Amino acid sequence: MADLHIGWEIALTERGIHVPSQTPRIKEKLLKLVDLYKPTSILFLGDVKHTIARAELGEWQDVPDLFETLSQKVSDIRVVLGNHDGNLEPLLPSAVQIVNSTGIAMFDVGFFHGNAWPDPEILKCRSLVIGHVHPTVTFRDPVGFRMTAQVWVRAAINQKQLVKAFLNGMGFKLKTDEDPFKVLQTNFHVKFKASEFYIMPYFNEFLGGRPINRSGGRYEKGGKPIEYLGPFLRSGGIDIENAETYLLDGTFLGTVSQLRSLS
Repeated sequence: MADLHIGWEIALTERGIHVPSQTPRIKEKLLKLVDLYKPTSILFLGDVKHTIARAELGEWQDVPDLFETLSQKVSDIRVVLGNHDGNLEPLLPSAVQIVNSTGIAMFDVGFFHGNAWPDPEILKCRSLVIGHVHPTVTFRDPVGFRMTAQVWVRAAINQKQLVKAFLNGMGFKLKTDEDPFKVLQTNFHVKFKASEFYIMPYFNEFLGGRPINRSGGRYEKGGKPIEYLGPFLRSGGIDIENAETYLLDGTFLGTVSQLRSLS
């Protein structure tokens, strides 16, 4: 699961909006899932807490309580660090394993938060999974009312474009006729295999999301939409327009391009 953002209410309080802690609800939802599916392992894909560079008082209380309770039910718990997880380690029980933000490979699937490029080894995996984006789709009905729903996103990968962007992010300036796959293999000993890309919904349902089917918007040079978060979505190597979207219950909604006219 991804993006709990425990303590986000603190940020609202600082702006004069008072919302009681939602951590008990998050905890209840999580424990119900554990009781239902009885997992032997849980992997958190970053942004366990909300404040970026420090830990607020509420987080010092809520994060340890949540993970202590969870550790009594699941022995293998791992946390991939996200961009909001500064100073997270002191809040976690010693049994919880912290994974570098560059990610982890499991069962031919590469998991990482998504705010930065992953370890090159992750690119050996057939499927890549991130959080970070908080994907939603938004609709307008004929009366003009807007509805927003959380979604899973499944997209194909333009392998050559993604490898070129990755190498550029690693500081390599490719010549026009250079084969990016060979450069990747020569310098990182990695044979690129990834073909599918998934974006997880945020677990804390009280957060806001980012409508991926929103029409228009602002663009960078080259036409890349700046509302996309993280280097993967900005690389041009992820086919977002033809990406499939699914509600949390698995209902297929359509592709992003099909849903744009409804936003």
